[in-house]
Amino acid sequence: MANIITASRIPLLFLYLYLLYSQNSTLIFTAAFLIILFMAMDMLDGMAARKLGQTSLVGSVLDIAVDRIYELVLWLIFADMNLISIFIPLIVVIRTVLTDAFRSLGVKEGTAPFKQHSLFWAKFLVASRWMRAVYGVSKVVAFSGLTLVLALKMQNIDRSGELLLYNVHIFFRGVSWFAVFLCIIRGFPIILNGFKLAFKIDTSE
Repeated sequence: MANIITASRIPLLFLYLYLLYSQNSTLIFTAAFLIILFMAMDMLDGMAARKLGQTSLVGSVLDIAVDRIYELVLWLIFADMNLISIFIPLIVVIRTVLTDAFRSLGVKEGTAPFKQHSLFWAKFLVASRWMRAVYGVSKVVAFSGLTLVLALKMQNIDRSGELLLYNVHIFFRGVSWFAVFLCIIRGFPIILNGFKLAFKIDTSE
């Protein structure tokens, strides 16, 4: 059940993209609220897995994979629409490739991604519910806010409205960079742990 919820988020992402490219401001406004729901489903699948006793290595990896799809696709789309700097998706792509590559070493040994850290600070940054919630909320606010900005840009607004829209856009760009900052610092423990695992594997062979 939990994995079905996780996998269902992929076609929902395509629905969101359809609305985003519709050129219809009403549909884009709708998309700004739907993306909150679609990303909140990330919490729903985890709750379902724990309640039904369906937590598994496959489920953990699938959950991260779908999160990655949302992150990479949406950052790239917003950069293409000139709503954010192109450096945001570039940074996220590089970080994602590195962390997922190093995480695969732990998965190869049968350890779920969020259980690969023993140090307190590493577990806090990577796996704590508090940090994951802050990171998740920052992305939801950024994605929903940028969608809202796109919808507002399609409206006929006066000069004062344009100034307000500019400030709103700057705010959500700032939220986007904050999410990227969290993305980077949460990646350091994963890369560090990956190097340790790689060295352990090399010396044991």
